Amino acid sequence: MSDQARSHADIDASVTSRTQMSGFQAMVRTQPFWVLVAIIAIGLVMSFVSDVFLSERNLFNITRNFAFFGIMALGMSAVICTGGIDLSVGSLMGLAGIVCGLVMQAGFGLFWGFVACMAASAMVGLVNGILIAYVRLAPFVVTLGMLAMARSIAMVTSNNKMIYEFGPDQDLFEWIGGESIYGIPNPVIVLVILTAVFWWVWRYSVWGRWVIAIGGNAKAAKLSGIPVENVTVSVYVISSLCAGLAAFLMVGWFGSVTNALGLTYELNVIAATVIGGANLMGGVVYALGAPIGAALMELIRNSLLLAGIDALWQQFFVGLFLILAVLLEQIRNRGRGD
Repeated sequence: MSDQARSHADIDASVTSRTQMSGFQAMVRTQPFWVLVAIIAIGLVMSFVSDVFLSERNLFNITRNFAFFGIMALGMSAVICTGGIDLSVGSLMGLAGIVCGLVMQAGFGLFWGFVACMAASAMVGLVNGILIAYVRLAPFVVTLGMLAMARSIAMVTSNNKMIYEFGPDQDLFEWIGGESIYGIPNPVIVLVILTAVFWWVWRYSVWGRWVIAIGGNAKAAKLSGIPVENVTVSVYVISSLCAGLAAFLMVGWFGSVTNALGLTYELNVIAATVIGGANLMGGVVYALGAPIGAALMELIRNSLLLAGIDALWQQFFVGLFLILAVLLEQIRNRGRGD
């Protein structure tokens, strides 16, 4: 056999060995898998540290709390997959919540409150997307400006007052956000359904493939016929809609809303998304990564409280895990490059 033939045989064997990777081996190579391992490890440690940790009430609170961030992280995953960023989601929550509250306070009922909440969210996402995709402004600058504008609009429209009367559907509204079905918090059920939808989108839909292609190489995607501008606008609208949905559920849980709703949440959402495996450079996204990243964030917060550590340390650990997640991704990328 010639050297050239042997070379081709070696290449074929290498390719064959890669395609023969089992599903478990592929799963082990993903970041969400190791984040899940970290969650289990922290849970085991906390079960010995605190008797309260495994109580039904505490587990209920943990799952309900991370559901809000998980829903927002699913939308943020689409933005980050294109190589963009959305810093406006926290302020958008305040605006969407205020709009929903004002509409319901005026007696229009739950349906129109939800419609108004989602319409306000979609409008913010549409403005973000158009400025980024068509005007070619940097996502960081556009969404940072929207962060300030959305919060200001929320303060003006609410007259800087709390809204706690939601008209004839108040009980139903508070049940949707704060109660459960068969012991599962309603926001968690919403998160599970949305995660399944996003899993299907990333795995089977044309739109999902377009988003991943744009994140991998926007110029190549454009040359291949993908409507890059329209898809870019759509991911910012989806990110805003997810934030608006989280705001709707959270206002129902609180039973009131102020324009401070969602303040600084953007950091936690971005951290949960990146910890869940989304690559800040674009082109990589996991549907299960967003809720897993959000679960780790909430578990850290809950563990600090139960361990008696000052809550002021919470943001320190959020930032630390964000840096570690990015560092891990960089190391993995170097390994693939080698």
